[in-house]
Amino acid sequence: MRIICILVLMLLSSGSSSIGDSRNVSTRPDVVNIGALFSFHSMIGKVGKIAVEAAIKDVNSDPSVLGGTKLNLTLHDTNYSGFLGIVESLRFMETKTVAIIGPQNSVTAHIISHIANELQVPLLSFSATDPTLSSLQFPFFIRTSQNDRYQMAAVAAIVDYFEWREVVAIFVDDDHGRNGIAALGDQLNEKRCKISLKVPLKPDASRDEVTNALVKVTLTTSRILVVHTYESTGMVVLNVAQHLGLTGPGYVWIATNWLSLLLDTNSALPPGSMESIQGLVALRLYTPNSALKRKFVSRWTNLTNGKSSSGQLGLSTYGLYAYDTVWMLAHAINSFLNEGGNLSFSNLSKLTWTDVGALNLNAMSVFNGGRALLQNILDVNFTGITGPVEFTPDRDLIRPAFEVINIIGSGERRIGYWSNYSGLSIVPPETLYSKPPNESSLNQKLYDVVWPGQAAEKPRGWAFPNGGAHLRIGVPRRVSYQEFVSQVEGTDMFSGYCIDVFTAAINLLPYTVPYKLIAYGDGLTNPRTTELVRQITTGVFDAAIGDIAIITNRTRMADFTQPYIESGLVVIAPVKKLNSNAWAFLRPFTAKMWCITAVSFLVVGVVVWILEHRINDDFRGPPKRQVITILWFSFSTMFFSHRENTFNNFLLLSKGLKLWFQTMTQLGTSRVRLLETT
Repeated sequence: MRIICILVLMLLSSGSSSIGDSRNVSTRPDVVNIGALFSFHSMIGKVGKIAVEAAIKDVNSDPSVLGGTKLNLTLHDTNYSGFLGIVESLRFMETKTVAIIGPQNSVTAHIISHIANELQVPLLSFSATDPTLSSLQFPFFIRTSQNDRYQMAAVAAIVDYFEWREVVAIFVDDDHGRNGIAALGDQLNEKRCKISLKVPLKPDASRDEVTNALVKVTLTTSRILVVHTYESTGMVVLNVAQHLGLTGPGYVWIATNWLSLLLDTNSALPPGSMESIQGLVALRLYTPNSALKRKFVSRWTNLTNGKSSSGQLGLSTYGLYAYDTVWMLAHAINSFLNEGGNLSFSNLSKLTWTDVGALNLNAMSVFNGGRALLQNILDVNFTGITGPVEFTPDRDLIRPAFEVINIIGSGERRIGYWSNYSGLSIVPPETLYSKPPNESSLNQKLYDVVWPGQAAEKPRGWAFPNGGAHLRIGVPRRVSYQEFVSQVEGTDMFSGYCIDVFTAAINLLPYTVPYKLIAYGDGLTNPRTTELVRQITTGVFDAAIGDIAIITNRTRMADFTQPYIESGLVVIAPVKKLNSNAWAFLRPFTAKMWCITAVSFLVVGVVVWILEHRINDDFRGPPKRQVITILWFSFSTMFFSHRENTFNNFLLLSKGLKLWFQTMTQLGTSRVRLLETT
């Protein structure tokens, strides 16, 4: 009986465990629905569609990723339309979709993110780079490529590296362009640079509209132009710029990663297009070289065979990020299911109070596990073909980096890298992560650039435009000290030492600087120079010339040149070279001084004799002896070695005379030292 009981218990335990296993298996679905929103006829959409489909195939063929669960992908074409993006995203909600890959551009992402917030469905976009999409307003939007905030930091680093201070920003006037240029302005401010002119363009701007916009650029002083547009609009801008003569020597063109996307996707650009981009500096998303990346690149030719009628379709970095996006979502779904997540949906409560009519919105539902899946996506940590995939607390991918390329001839040349870890460098960023971060100016480095017009020398970055305004320079009309600056009576001309210094400096420049001197003050009283400096900050004057003292509150309002007039107390003394020897101490004792000293000794001796000869035997005797005593006492007093004693109450006078002689001697010695020093 004991053996039978043991066997029954064993059967029961095995049965219960099998039931538990069957329950665990039953909670894991066979299929998980995900969606994708692309513009199939765009460059990013073509590459992204192929990369996503390849990733879905690889994930489903590997049972270790999802434990037997398959991903069911549904693709919809938004055709660059925000309205179609809304419609297609709503259709996803009818099929119990747990996540959407896309949308492709930032404009559509702003719209669909509101829907994702309501339905709690994560959006994973590998190409919507607008920095504002990372705000707290859109918690369900996840960018699986690099933020444009980092790209604009790279542009600002390039501008600062070449010591330029102003740029002209040409951009598409939509969410992608406006917010990207706003980020550029913030990054330039940190480098003490600025955007001097913003040139907005319509997303579908015609050639004439682009021409009218670029005419404004010819009237500006800055020659540094940053183009942040889409690939089609960007090429129109550069073609028009070439026609207007804006791509010659002296100009600098910096393109964001739209140009590298164009070069990577197309097998070859037409000769006319290549001519218009010569000497440009552009950025490309950087992905480290690895075995996984090389393997996928080698597969790309087979994946794209027959997929494009316009020639071979190249692999851009957006294709790499699209491929990793699917794997990122697969890892997150696997973690979600392992934690007991349930793919359940519920009705949208807000629709119960709304008459939706024939829109069939009742078919939409809220993904109950949306927030849990969102957290699993943000917690992913794996290595893909783009390198380590992990999110920062700001929901950006770690280790943002860009390649800096220079367009030369029929191709391109890499001149360096940028990363938020060490800035600009000529070595790959992954080699720097093992070293302490160093963004000092001495550590920033790029290879030499061939600028527009085949120029090897770095452009100055600015010029006086044709028809441009003269510099307005304020000059104080002083009443006193007119030697420094004064107005020639009856004319608009000025003269003085400060004007001469300014004119000499202007003549040393290798180019012409048009300027106009404008009088400041009424000529009756000295004007307040602090107010003159303040008017430079308000735009009344561009600069000021005059004897303007450099004081603290003025330095906060404007920059000053190096002072060319020194102020303060000075001592003027003749310089005379004298030879020093052992008898140098006698130089102060001139013949006149010797005579005065001898007379003073005799006076001292006579005075002492008068006071002492009646009561002191040392001062008595024959007249000859008394004369000798007077002379000897006078001479011995000089060395304080006299043998006669004095008893008179006027001894204090005698000691005072001795002190006077001692002082005269020290004064003479000091004068010798001063002469030797001089």
